[in-house]
Amino acid sequence: MQLLEVLGLVSAGAAVLTAVLAARSVLKRPAGSKRMVEIGGYIREGSQAFLRRQYLTVGVFVLVVSLLFLVSPRFGPTASLAYLCGSLSSMAAGYFGMQMAVRANTRTAHSALSGLEEALKVAFRGGLVMGMLVVGLGMFALLGFTLGFGWLHDPNRLLPLCFGASSVAIFGRVGGGIYTKTADVGADLVGKVEKGIPEDDPRNPAVIADNVGDNVGDVAGMGSDLFESYLASIVAAMIVGAPLGEKYVLFPLGVASVGILSSILASFLVRVRKGKDPSYVLNLASFASMGFTSVGTFLLIRMLFGSGMSLLASVILGLISGLTVGLASDYFTNRLHGPAKYVARSASSGAAINILSGFSVGLFSLFIPVLVISASVVLSYALQNIYGICLAGVGMLSVTGMVVSADAYGPVADNAGGIIEQCGEERVRETTDALDSVGNTMKAICKGFAIGSAALTAVALFVSYSQVANLSSIDLLRPEVVAGVLVGGAVISLFCALVILAVSRNAFRMVEEVRRQFREIPGLMEGRAKPNYGRCVGIAAAGALRELVLPALSVILSPILVGFLLGPAALGGMLLGAILLGLVFALQMANSGAAWDNAKKFIELGNLGGKGTPVHQAAVVGDTVGDPFKDAAGPSLNIAIKLMSIVALLMALGGLL
Repeated sequence: MQLLEVLGLVSAGAAVLTAVLAARSVLKRPAGSKRMVEIGGYIREGSQAFLRRQYLTVGVFVLVVSLLFLVSPRFGPTASLAYLCGSLSSMAAGYFGMQMAVRANTRTAHSALSGLEEALKVAFRGGLVMGMLVVGLGMFALLGFTLGFGWLHDPNRLLPLCFGASSVAIFGRVGGGIYTKTADVGADLVGKVEKGIPEDDPRNPAVIADNVGDNVGDVAGMGSDLFESYLASIVAAMIVGAPLGEKYVLFPLGVASVGILSSILASFLVRVRKGKDPSYVLNLASFASMGFTSVGTFLLIRMLFGSGMSLLASVILGLISGLTVGLASDYFTNRLHGPAKYVARSASSGAAINILSGFSVGLFSLFIPVLVISASVVLSYALQNIYGICLAGVGMLSVTGMVVSADAYGPVADNAGGIIEQCGEERVRETTDALDSVGNTMKAICKGFAIGSAALTAVALFVSYSQVANLSSIDLLRPEVVAGVLVGGAVISLFCALVILAVSRNAFRMVEEVRRQFREIPGLMEGRAKPNYGRCVGIAAAGALRELVLPALSVILSPILVGFLLGPAALGGMLLGAILLGLVFALQMANSGAAWDNAKKFIELGNLGGKGTPVHQAAVVGDTVGDPFKDAAGPSLNIAIKLMSIVALLMALGGLL
């Protein structure tokens, strides 16, 4: 077992070291012109201010829950410490990753003056910091409590660690999503549709808030999302593996360690040659990390078990599932493929037809991923029973370091494009547009990956709950179980409604403020006056912090109420209903939103009449509808379905059922 312990510590240390070296490499680059530094300063200041205020809000909840763990006779001080560690680790990964992203944006913009190769290198290394911190801090936290506190034979005690990460993730994902879509809707509806100016035009009062939103939503938010999935999938596998022996408890940590080292190795492949599509390079690195992980897992199994190809097959099934779900999302949303082009053409008939087409594409897109995830569950169970299902989740998330790095690259590239446009450097806009296009592709793939991993992790947690609650089966003929299934679906629906309504209410305030500034600031439209960026940033931040609490509490409290009122079997039914509807809603919202977005971008490239035409305006309306779908409610469901399972597990462990 010493081999796995050493491997875990080495991989975690290597991940943090890689993050430090990547950060140093980016910070050595020139920060850009005076104007670039000025705009970057606005974005950095807004991002830091919001994240501080958000973490203070979340900190109150974290403190209360840690005290409840402390005084609980079934948990005690070590559980409280684990909960605090999970919360603080998630905060640290999000905060430092975002700090790097808001410094990499101006450097990427400046590097774009030297060509695509240099700009891609800087943007990816900025994202690499976030990816490596997520897996490095996660592995250190797991090893610290597993080995330091002697919890190897009782991995159930790691659940407060996961709950801490989930607490920060749900608030961070919801708050970041509301913030970024508030700004995006305000900037698009008034700037693009009403005033006919570009998205990142410096005359638009909401442009800085929009740039800030990319960082707090797509960097810190996505990081906390996958940090939580990463911990939960490993812990679920450890819990299920405990009755099988010590090797089976540590094996998930070994697979995750191999995945970290594979992601680091694959990151060296991100080099663009002239004439090569940047998306090819990032996809190659992602595929390579999966290949390296498969080979490394094979060698690990040979050393630990001598044989055991069924273990390897379960891990590979998880990797294939993640890849398939991501590629399916890319096909249905990428503007290079038929579905997004179809949505773009439908805008010729107006906004209503465009919205119907995008919604239908999203529904159609979930069929293949759901089949693949279902097949993965069935085949993994056939190979290694319940433990195989958990290993599939670990396998999918073993390459989290590369996935988060590729995803965090997107907001850096997007910010760089906005900075270039605000600086008037049109000569390199083509370069930053190419980077942004790749970023959109990677975000679609990563969103699909995150949703697929959430579903497999939630299934693994559900299995763990069934074991802890002594449920050998869940009888769907029992009325309380049926009621639980229906309530689980209803809670998911309620959660989505609360998030989308929050975006709508806050976006209304933003739209009115942007209109007011164009109306009341003399010379703003002509470019002779400067807008009040700070006021728009303040509206987005205040609204997001006010609106994030209710959706998060609905997910945390609903399992407690169902467990107390209807019992453990009904709570199991609730988890099933939430996983089913959560997976469907998340895929549909993410892919519909991305299809609307890329249909709009397809038109903006000069197709179907190009910018400023009625077709373009209809597509912008569709994209605005999709914004809270793909970047607020949809991604937040990833955390919601896992958090409900973790709360149920803690209730079972605490003797509350």
